[in-house]
Amino acid sequence: MSEETPGFEEKPDVPADGTTDEPKTADSADRAGEAAPAGDASPSAGPDVALLAQLDQARTALTERTADLQRLQAEYQNYRRRVERDRVTVKEIAVASLLTELLPTLDDIGRAREHGELVGGFKSVAESLETVAAKMGLQQFGKEGEPFDPTVHEALMHSYAPDVTETTCVAILQPGYRIGERTIRPARVAVAEPQPGAAPKAEDAGDADTDAPDKG
Repeated sequence: MSEETPGFEEKPDVPADGTTDEPKTADSADRAGEAAPAGDASPSAGPDVALLAQLDQARTALTERTADLQRLQAEYQNYRRRVERDRVTVKEIAVASLLTELLPTLDDIGRAREHGELVGGFKSVAESLETVAAKMGLQQFGKEGEPFDPTVHEALMHSYAPDVTETTCVAILQPGYRIGERTIRPARVAVAEPQPGAAPKAEDAGDADTDAPDKG
């Protein structure tokens, strides 16, 4: 018979990796479930509201910026038109001022031409000056026999004449000048009006035929 060593009890065999064959508890099972990957989660049931709100804000901002750009473009176009209009106006004023200073010289040239004194080198210089003035837009106006227009004519002399039916320019004392539609000096003229109480010639002839006795 063998003897047992006192103070020692038999222990179950333990595997070399230190694990036991005891069953896992419920807590261990729960922790295992929590550690499992969530790859099988169900997709979202509805649209992303926050993303749609951001998209709406972006569209609103784009519309506002587009309207601002269109307004700025319209203002810039208006500004360019104003600058161009002002530039043309300033140019016309400068040209008109220059040509106004030349009008007395042009008047002298005209008088010299009427008296047959525009000859030789003086004639060449005078014609060159008139050509340059014409290229700058200067136009002369005023002719004998045209109806009197107070907007472009200045009457310096007045008379009555039996052969006119309306106030008429009978003499051009000083020609007028314009640039485009702008008059820089009116034509200074002598005018004649119909004789007071005188009937038109056509009416006089008609009255004479009416008053003639019937020879038949």
